[in-house]
Amino acid sequence: MNTLKQRFIGDRNFYKKVAVIALPIMLQNGITNFVGLLDNIMVGRIGTEQMSGVSIVNQLLFILLLCLFGAASGAGVLGAQFYGKGDMEGVRSVFRFKLILSAVMVILAVAALWILADPLISLYLHEGSASGDLEATLGYGRDYLKIMLIGQFPLAIEMCYSSTLRESGETSVPMKASVAALLINLLLNYILIYGKFGFPVLGVKGAAIATVTSRIVQTAIVMLWSHTHNKKAPYFEGVYRTLRVPKKLVRRVMILAFPIMLNETLWSSAVATQTAFYSTRGLAAIAALNINSTIANVFNIVFLALGDSVAIIVGQMLGAGKIEEGKQTAYRIIFSSVCVCLVTGTFLFFTAPFFPLLYNTSDEVRQIASAMIRINACMMPLQGFLHSSYFTIRSGGKTFVTFIFDSGYMWVFAIPFAFVLTHFTTLSIIPVFLLCQASDIMKCLMGFIIMKRGSWARNITR
Repeated sequence: MNTLKQRFIGDRNFYKKVAVIALPIMLQNGITNFVGLLDNIMVGRIGTEQMSGVSIVNQLLFILLLCLFGAASGAGVLGAQFYGKGDMEGVRSVFRFKLILSAVMVILAVAALWILADPLISLYLHEGSASGDLEATLGYGRDYLKIMLIGQFPLAIEMCYSSTLRESGETSVPMKASVAALLINLLLNYILIYGKFGFPVLGVKGAAIATVTSRIVQTAIVMLWSHTHNKKAPYFEGVYRTLRVPKKLVRRVMILAFPIMLNETLWSSAVATQTAFYSTRGLAAIAALNINSTIANVFNIVFLALGDSVAIIVGQMLGAGKIEEGKQTAYRIIFSSVCVCLVTGTFLFFTAPFFPLLYNTSDEVRQIASAMIRINACMMPLQGFLHSSYFTIRSGGKTFVTFIFDSGYMWVFAIPFAFVLTHFTTLSIIPVFLLCQASDIMKCLMGFIIMKRGSWARNITR
């Protein structure tokens, strides 16, 4: 028992160190997702079609978001270790790589989404429920998407800056920028969606304008701080003197980043595909999924922040050559994540029926959403373990392993499983959703085996 306690439970200094990293990320994600909830409710108060159109578009943009995240965090594995080693020029080169790659990805994605807007949205529109008008949903989704595409450019820049700051342990600045931007987003949502203070009623277009404006503000804040605090962020000093990245570093970063980028692309595409399969059960399923995912995002902030903490703290330890200490730290953070998720999931399970009442939608949608929220609540400890173990494995540069562990699992097992359930059975959306979520138990076993072997812990800056 003493050995287990020593391995999984840290002292006060350990939790203080984790809290310094995790709490700002947690607060930022909490505010982001809470304002996202209010944003979602504001659109949901207009009607089911508007809420579903926005939800479908956000599902498509989610793929681009995770591609950008993959580019930033994949390169950031090396960036965090360069910072732990004290190599500021290495951090600058990694940042330049992120910026160039993200710019290319956004240009290609925006062009594709602009041209293929209608057919992509239509993939999620199926008869099968008593709720919703499919043609109206398509129109609202199209209007929302055309404006949201503008915001993808500042989003990419902000992600490059914020990820680099976090890799050095500076998590408060992205948090503060996020808070300011989201307050602006919330205020503009109220004004533009409902037409307050003399403004016209813009509905979903107003929601999109508010989001784009807030992203521009967030990017401006992060960039301004980064280039005016050279002592705290020395790696940004002279970062634009050249955009050249050494060829040797490009190769090293690509070896690490490409599997993560590919993983995030395939994983987000898998989630979008899975949602498209769920949509065969009707527009009510899409509306309920939107409510469920919005609520889940608010409650998932703890294990998401702890996962980010693993990537930062353990990455820096491995870069400094502290292999065994890095392993010990990872195990303790993972254990903490599972325990916190157990408590959070219990609370969410008992409060689930109250959240769908905030939306102006049908009883059918509310009942489905309530059941989905409860299923997510039961799965939360598993998700806490999966998220933290994923970032632990990745902190040592084992990006191909995480690729197999994450998107490989989704496309080889989860997607075919969801396809069979939705196309070859008559099960309703609730048992289909339950079975798909429960299938992650197999993924947990894979993560446990990889973690136990310990080969993920290595220094990749040498």
